[in-house]
Amino acid sequence: MSKSYNIALIPGDGTGPEVVTEGVKVLDAIAAQEGFKLNYTPFDYGGDRYLKTGEVLPDSATKDLSQFDSILLGAIGHPDVKPGILEKGILLRLRFELDQYINLRPVKLYPGVDCPIKDKGPEHIDFVVVRENTEGLYAGAGGTLKKGTQDEVAIQESINTRKGVERCVRYAYEYTKKRNKDNKLTLCGKTNVLTFAWDLWERAFNEVGAEYPGIKTDYAHVDAITMWFVKNPEWFDVIVTDNMFGDIITDLGAMIQGGMGIAAGGNINPEGVSMFEPIGGSAPKYTGQNKINPLAAICAGGIMLEHLGEDKAARKIEAAVMKVTADRIKSLAAGKMGMTTTEVGDLVARLVVE
Repeated sequence: MSKSYNIALIPGDGTGPEVVTEGVKVLDAIAAQEGFKLNYTPFDYGGDRYLKTGEVLPDSATKDLSQFDSILLGAIGHPDVKPGILEKGILLRLRFELDQYINLRPVKLYPGVDCPIKDKGPEHIDFVVVRENTEGLYAGAGGTLKKGTQDEVAIQESINTRKGVERCVRYAYEYTKKRNKDNKLTLCGKTNVLTFAWDLWERAFNEVGAEYPGIKTDYAHVDAITMWFVKNPEWFDVIVTDNMFGDIITDLGAMIQGGMGIAAGGNINPEGVSMFEPIGGSAPKYTGQNKINPLAAICAGGIMLEHLGEDKAARKIEAAVMKVTADRIKSLAAGKMGMTTTEVGDLVARLVVE
C-alpha cells in the first residue's frame, strides 16, 4: 500500500450506523483496488451516548479528531433528545472548533433519478454550492431582553469577518478553477437589503476575483437564486454564499437532484481535518430495518476521497452510484428501492471494481 489514511467514524444516531457501514464497505473495495489503505477509528458521539452519560461531547473531542486525516459522519438526531442539543453540541461545535469553514455541497442529478422539475435532466443539474460554515447567523451572537414579557427583545447577529469571508470566497474561486466546467462563479447574497454584511461579501468577491481572470463572475439575490434553481438550474456552475443562505439553497438543491437520499457534502478545513456526511437525517423510524438508502453516505465517502487527493477512486465511486440509479434500483426512497440497504452497498462495492 503506497498510502494510508486514518479516518474517524461517527456513525451517530438512527440509521446513521447502517449507512456508514455501507459507505465503509464501498471505500474498502475501492481502496483495495487503487492501492491505498483506510484505517478506521469509531467514536460513539450521538444521542445514545448523551442519554447514557449526559455529555454531548467530551472535552477531548476536538483534539482527538484533529489527529485524523478525515471524518466520516452518519447522522445526528435522536427522537428522545430535545432538538438542538445534539445539532449544536456536536455538529456546530465540531465545525467551529475544527475550523471547518467551508460547507461543500455538490448538486448533481444522476441518471434514472426522478427530478421534480419538468423537462430537466442530468445535463441541466450539475453545480456546487460553497457555503461559509463558521460565521454568519450561526455564530450564536445575540441575546434576549425581558424574556417572556410583552416587551421581550430577541437579537440574533450575523457575524461576518474579512478573514472569514475572504477565505471562503478564495476557496470558491480555486474550486471553480479546479472543477473546470463552465469556469463561472456566482455570488448569492442580498446586497439590496443586508447592506453591511453584503457590502463586505461583494467587495471581497470582486477583489479576490481580480486574481482569477479566467473565471467568469456574476451575482444574484438569494430569492432569485431559489427561482432560478427551479427554472434554469443549468445556469449555475459554482455558487458561493454565507452560512444561512447556503443552508437554505442547498436543501432546495437536494430536492432538484432527487432528494435527501442522494445528497452528500463536506465540512472542509483545507488546512486541517474535514468531515463528510450524507445530508439526510437519522430517520429513526427506519432504524434496524435494513431498508434505508445508503447512497448518500456512499457519495459522502467519494467526496472525502476527492478531498484526500484520491480523485480516480472518487470518480469510480460516483460512476458506480450512477449505474445503480440508472437502472438497478426502483427508487431512492427507504423501503422502495427494490433491495435492502445491505444489498445496495454490496452492489456498489462490486461495481466500483468492475
